[in-house]
Amino acid sequence: MRFLAITLVVHRPDPATGVLTPTHERLREVLDSALLAEELGFDGFGVGERHERPFLSSSPPVLLSHIAALTRRIRLFTAVTTLSLLDPVRALEDYATLDHLSGGRLDLIIGKGNGSAQRELFHVTPEDQWERNAESYEVFRRLWREDKVTAATRFRPPLSEAEVWPRPYQRPLRVWHGSATSEESVELAARYGEPLFSANVTHPVEPYAALVRHYRERWRHHGHDPALLTVGAGTAGILVAPTSQEALAAYRPVFEDNLAFARKAGLPVVFETLEDFAARSSALIGSPQQVVEKVHRYHEQLGHTVLHVHAEAGGLSPRRHRASLELFQSAVAPVLRREIPDPPFAWAPVLPAAPDPQESARV
Repeated sequence: MRFLAITLVVHRPDPATGVLTPTHERLREVLDSALLAEELGFDGFGVGERHERPFLSSSPPVLLSHIAALTRRIRLFTAVTTLSLLDPVRALEDYATLDHLSGGRLDLIIGKGNGSAQRELFHVTPEDQWERNAESYEVFRRLWREDKVTAATRFRPPLSEAEVWPRPYQRPLRVWHGSATSEESVELAARYGEPLFSANVTHPVEPYAALVRHYRERWRHHGHDPALLTVGAGTAGILVAPTSQEALAAYRPVFEDNLAFARKAGLPVVFETLEDFAARSSALIGSPQQVVEKVHRYHEQLGHTVLHVHAEAGGLSPRRHRASLELFQSAVAPVLRREIPDPPFAWAPVLPAAPDPQESARV
């Protein structure tokens, strides 16, 4: 099994002090979190994409490029790239550049995105968001693989023998399809024979497991090799401590702050108590043995071989959060690496494509 640490760069007041960290300091915290993830041995670090409050993750290529310069080993993920909102040509240019700067350490997780505020900002409607996502990905995918692309697009100006520079380092790029509850994202992943990343954070496991079963059915329908089917899954929170009692006590203020925020924002509340949240959500709150057992229970339902946890403290003290991640890596991850297989592809950077003769001729 492989492990990612991800952040959506939430920007909310500290639950203990009520103080809002200045934006420049908050972004520096993301860099520190990436360095910690590499130091502790995580396999990947992901940055989300949101274009609305309370997030500062509107520009993942910029953040990940800075992280690429500070790190050497860890793979870099988007979580997720909201292609329904983006021009696929511009997205290709940004991510191909990042691919070179990172030495081929980039993985994309794509998705339509969510939230009415960011849809309104980009003039995307609930009715057309899935078509936009599919069209943008089709164009993006072809641009990454083909030197010249002609496409009769609906949601951006049509392309005629379009060339986009720089050409990517990895040919092809590995793309995951992020999905919470939508069969549309699952269908896109299955059609192209690409991995699925289940959000797995808001509800108990059952709806996510149903979606993964649908993915497996559509994978077979499209005739792909069953041995190559790959699922990743998220978690709703993390606090690993020597005992379950210590973990619950330390996490309680975080849960209560998140619950109050959800109610104030009018968001649906699925778990009313911390005890229910720890028992029935995907959150990893407890002793190392409890966390190992929970991941195995979810693996029985999802069959996932990649797991993401929260990269940042999210209301915990930095010392407590670091201790939790250290314990996860020393007492949880080694067990899961032994007992759950890795995804069926190389994790190391993909070798760059052979030099393009046209590109070489211009030098």
